[in-house]
Amino acid sequence: PLELLVNIDVGSLDDAVAFYTEGLGLRLKRRLFENTVAELDGVGCPILLLEKAAGSPIGPGASQARTYARHWTAVHLDFAVAALEPAVERAVRAGARLEAGIQSFAWGRQALLCDPFGNGFCLLELRNGGYDAATSA
Repeated sequence: PLELLVNIDVGSLDDAVAFYTEGLGLRLKRRLFENTVAELDGVGCPILLLEKAAGSPIGPGASQARTYARHWTAVHLDFAVAALEPAVERAVRAGARLEAGIQSFAWGRQALLCDPFGNGFCLLELRNGGYDAATSA
């Protein structure tokens, strides 16, 4: 069986641990690799914060440099929460940027945000059966 591990590049490990624990309620499990990686838990799969310097290559032989300005990626995280407004307020207080107001759908509500390192994520409040309400026959 496969195991999912989520890795998030960050410019400052201490700042990222503070954001993800204070802003989203995750828990620091341990620090690894000479204190360049922090493992967080509390969401069903480990989230690993990897400290990588801004301007460093994104991979071996890559010409693109790592940046912590707001950036787009095809993969992002959604965190399901019990109550959306307090979760958004908590994340913003910890350093997230709210990018779109709360939107409502048949399955619930969502807010689009980004962390202090430019990584996008959504907070979701599932209602009415959650994604089952979006199922088409």
